Amino acid sequence: MFISSQDSPATFQGFTLVMPAVAVGNVGQLAVDLIVSTLNMRRVGYFHTDCLIPMAGNNPYASGKADAEELHTPAEGGTTSQLQVLKSKFRQQLKSWIKASGFSRTVVLSSSHAYQRDDQQLQGTSLRYLMTPSLLAASADALKELGWREMERIPAFPGVDAEPRLCIPGGGITKGLYTDGCAEDLPLAVLLLFCSEGDNIPDAFALVNHLNDWLHLEEPKSKWKIPTSWSLLFGSGIPPALF
Repeated sequence: MFISSQDSPATFQGFTLVMPAVAVGNVGQLAVDLIVSTLNMRRVGYFHTDCLIPMAGNNPYASGKADAEELHTPAEGGTTSQLQVLKSKFRQQLKSWIKASGFSRTVVLSSSHAYQRDDQQLQGTSLRYLMTPSLLAASADALKELGWREMERIPAFPGVDAEPRLCIPGGGITKGLYTDGCAEDLPLAVLLLFCSEGDNIPDAFALVNHLNDWLHLEEPKSKWKIPTSWSLLFGSGIPPALF
């Protein structure tokens, strides 16, 4: 599934994998864009699978003319913008690769529909987290210090006395990855944000800052570098000739 872009196979033993889930507002993908651009991360490989639509384009993180014409695919390295087609199969392939690569922990950045929140989820921050038992045991002290709020379990049918369950509407493969991680003892965390479709750039900054509070990827007072690809995030301007 993963093909290294180097002469020798890439090794990820002990590394932290930060990946987005394709979810409402593309918040996770935009947050990973900020990480890749700010940390000037280099490409180490790409994913080849029939679960992704084959596409290619210019370098979305180009810093100048020298690297602007590099050819890139939709799913590269460990920080990837996946386009889902075969959700279940892709999730299984991704999970197998994570296990085989030896990552010390995996962090999934995601989002969920704000309009489908339960009453208790309307209170306080819109940011939530989930952690599998194997990672929770090692991160309990950090979570206590951060004061993060865990994703609530809610009834499947509001107003009906039913057993609460985990619901992440609009979260794509997020719930599946988390439940698989719990079942197979994977050290995995999910950071997500309730949002709506629209201009989700502020949501991306909120999510990446939330992650940074934990992983300390960048100095708190430093500015995240916006990738060049964001200049066309909403297309070109309105032609003056229309008026």
